[in-house]
Amino acid sequence: MLEFNQMLDAGVHFGHLKRKWNPKMAPYIFMEKNGIHIIDLHKTAAKVEEASAALKQIAKSGKKVLFVATKKQAKDIVAERVKRTNMPFVTERWPGGMLTNFVTIRKAVKKMNSLEKLLNDKDTTTISKRERLQITREKAKLEKNLGSIADLTRLPSALFIVDINKEHIAVAEAKRLNIPTFAMVDTNCDPEAVNFAIPANDDASKSIALIIDYVCQAIEEGMQERKLDKDSRMAEQAEEENDRLATELLDDEVSDEKEDNKIRKVKSVAEDTMEKRPRKQISKKGTARK
Repeated sequence: MLEFNQMLDAGVHFGHLKRKWNPKMAPYIFMEKNGIHIIDLHKTAAKVEEASAALKQIAKSGKKVLFVATKKQAKDIVAERVKRTNMPFVTERWPGGMLTNFVTIRKAVKKMNSLEKLLNDKDTTTISKRERLQITREKAKLEKNLGSIADLTRLPSALFIVDINKEHIAVAEAKRLNIPTFAMVDTNCDPEAVNFAIPANDDASKSIALIIDYVCQAIEEGMQERKLDKDSRMAEQAEEENDRLATELLDDEVSDEKEDNKIRKVKSVAEDTMEKRPRKQISKKGTARK
């Protein structure tokens, strides 16, 4: 759990001016000081823990969480920290219809990949310098906006948003598609607009970095547990396969032993029959006498 002093040092408790507040944030406000609302850090810690536990389970199930943070204070922090988790993120501009028109977004990503292949193809000699420059610029533009979601082949299972007022389009699209939303909500936001609201200062870089670090750590733990479970399942499957092969080998040995016993029994019966069978006597003249 986040420590109280950590949150104080990062300025997580600083809200907006009283005149800018959203009344629905009242349960998360501790007090007012110099016209500024102070967030209750005990509730922040509890909400961070709740959100992190849910994100951990999502990551453990192998699903994707899309991080959205296009504001100046958050974009570099989110890009740097989320990249380590291999989760997709949007930090430049939220493309309208990113979720509700996902098919079109995938087409743009495929176009970006095809342009990259075209530029890297050494056998292509028909492209003029002007055309190559145009393709390079188009690819750079697409990469800037869509590069971080190039590996997102299906809709994400959840969204984590910094500043839901700024990213209201992303919130609306996720709500329309019933995609769970996690967010840092300041005192000027509506906490009921998202499923998991974390009351925190969403303007200070240190505050954003602290919360993002914590949730990313939870996601990494979930991914690690998934890997361990997968290794454990593979080990169990290997052990079961070894037991199956050992059983088959034992059955084959028992079967071979039974077959040998059967052959020995047949030989024994044949030998007994031959011994009990009356022998023909040979006369001096060479004829058989009964």
